[in-house]
Formats: sequence, structure tokens, C-alpha cells
Amino acid sequence: MSEITDKVDAIFAQWDKSNTPGCALAVVQDGDIIYSRGYGMANLDYDLAIRPDSVFHIASISKEFVAFSIALLAQDGKLSVDDDIRKYLSEMPDYGEPLTIRQLAHHTSGLRDQWDLLSMAGWRENDLKTNADVLYLAARQKELNFKPNDEYLYSNTGYTLLGIIVERISGQSLRKFTTERIFKPLGMKSTHFHDDFEMIVKNRAYGYAPRPQGGYRISIPLFDTVGASSLFTTVEDLVLWEENFYHKQVGGEAVIELMLKPGVLNSGKAIDYAFGLRVAPYRGLKTFGHSGADAGYRSDFICFPDQRFAVIIFCNLATMNPAVLGKKVADLYLADSLQNPESEAKFIELSAAQLASKAGIYRDPKTSGTRRL
Repeated sequence: MSEITDKVDAIFAQWDKSNTPGCALAVVQDGDIIYSRGYGMANLDYDLAIRPDSVFHIASISKEFVAFSIALLAQDGKLSVDDDIRKYLSEMPDYGEPLTIRQLAHHTSGLRDQWDLLSMAGWRENDLKTNADVLYLAARQKELNFKPNDEYLYSNTGYTLLGIIVERISGQSLRKFTTERIFKPLGMKSTHFHDDFEMIVKNRAYGYAPRPQGGYRISIPLFDTVGASSLFTTVEDLVLWEENFYHKQVGGEAVIELMLKPGVLNSGKAIDYAFGLRVAPYRGLKTFGHSGADAGYRSDFICFPDQRFAVIIFCNLATMNPAVLGKKVADLYLADSLQNPESEAKFIELSAAQLASKAGIYRDPKTSGTRRL
């Protein structure tokens, strides 16, 4: 085993330093952490190292907890996942046909993404944003990107609205509901939905981004929006969550089944997204999980259910890709079970003139997102 852990450490070697951000790692087999480490620094101001109990903002991994909350309320008989969202969000316009809770959870709603809407409305990156702001903008959209459930299009808006639905039905904040119904029962003592950006968090890892001239700058989210993002937790706590998919202590069989069942479009085509979880094979093995990215934070959580194996990685540097790192770690431990490596992308060489002809700003007409090349 030491040979494998040495190879794992080599994957993270460039961040295993006292002057760089890095990652927390947990490798899980049959419910036990078989390897955990911190690489790099949680706080560069005070030279505090990352540890497995360091608390990270894990961005979009938050979504599965909101979906799970919806599933719990459905189990309680408080809602149906096929209810029209206007039953709970009267502010939302009538788009001519029902827009359901299930469609929000599967990202098949056609709702425009909240970050694009905020940007187009003139909000700056460092402006404080709340769920009320997102609902205000979403409710003023006259049309959807497509007919509900015709297509899959990732939408943070949907999960912010789901979080609001949880609050309105339960009469509790999303933070309180998830703490009482999920985190406390599972023993996740270092986990909460961070609905107050001014709150002090013990053992917090700060997010960073590189400076063009070298070194790093602090990069943390400035918003109180919860649902699509804003879960704070540790890799150790997330192991307890991962194990619930097997022992089903919270939710039971029906809730777990809903969480893992892929969405199906109007055409009958199945998508690789379930209830807040991405469900897709990797090198011939079933997996489920999610990744996340906000400001200087990057996170990934991948489970191999047939092998009862998981890799959890939280990073505090904007340029890191924990999804790639996690698969490299899995490759080491599951080498005897994995099929041939996925084919690598083929690179095409272009002349300077060809490259120059493609320079510019590209805009996605559905998401309004832009990229400069």
C-alpha cells in the first residue's frame, strides 16, 4: 500500500509546499478512509497547512444536498417532485406549461443561469448577492432557453430556486433544515450551508488565484446565495455522506434510488445527470458524484459503487482540476478493475495566421457565457 500512497503523493507533489495553496484528499474503501492527506497551505497569511479536517467551500457539490432535501420533503408528503414550481414560487411567470421540481433538479428546465443574469444586469463579481436577488431576476425572464425537458442545460438558477422551495415548505432556512435532517444524523459536525458570508469558520481554507506577476491573491465567494453552492465541509465529513448511499441511514431506499436515477428527456433520451449527481461510467466502471468551482475553490467527489470506493478532493486554488486528479488517484487503486484508458484528445497544429483568424470573444447563445481566445 505504501507504494500506492507514494504515487498518490507524487500526483500532488507540486502543491505539497509551504508557499502554495493545495488540496485535501480522502480515499475511501468500504466505508473506511484508507488514505488522507493535506497538501499545501490553507492560509498563506499565517502559514497554516491544509489538513483532512480543513473546511472548504465546495461550490456545486452543494447541489446534491439540496436535491436530497427535496427528496426528503417528497418522502414526508410535503411536495411531489413533479409539482409545478409556481405552486411554491408564485413570483415565477407562467411559461405556458408546467415547469417542475424534477426538471430543476435534472437541469432540464431551460432556466437561464443566475450568474449570467446577474452579470448582464450589471452586478460586479465582488457585489454581495442573495437568493432574493436571484429569484428577482429569474422571475423577470419572459421565456426559457427551450421547452422544459427538451434539453439538458446546466443551470445554477434551478438549484437556488430549489433551495428557496425547501425553505418555504419547511419553514426553516436551508442551513437549519439540512443541519437537522442530514448533517446531524450523519455526524457531519463540520458541515453547514454558509448563508452569512461574514461568519467566522474555524479551520477554514481560504481560496486563492494566481497573480499574473507571480504569487497569489485571495479569491473567495462574496455571496449569501445557498442551494446551487455555498456548502462548507471537510473531506472527512463528506465520507460520512458518501457512506449514506450504501447504508441509507438517512432517507432510506426510495430517496437514494431517486438521487441516483438519471433524468430522461421528452425524446426518451437518458442524460448523465440524476438528482444533484452526475451519473456516468469511467473506464468501464459505474460512477456517481459531482464537481464544483467557485472563485478560488475547486472540488470533486467521485464514487465507484460496485467497488465501494471513492475519492474526495477539495482544493483552494482556482487553476487546479481535482476531477482530473481524482481519476488519477482512482487509476492507481482500481488498476485491476478499470478498462483501457480513455483515448486522449488529438492536437492539431495551426499556423500563426490560422490561430489569429480564430481570435476573438465567443458567446454561447444559450448561457450567454463568453470566452476570449
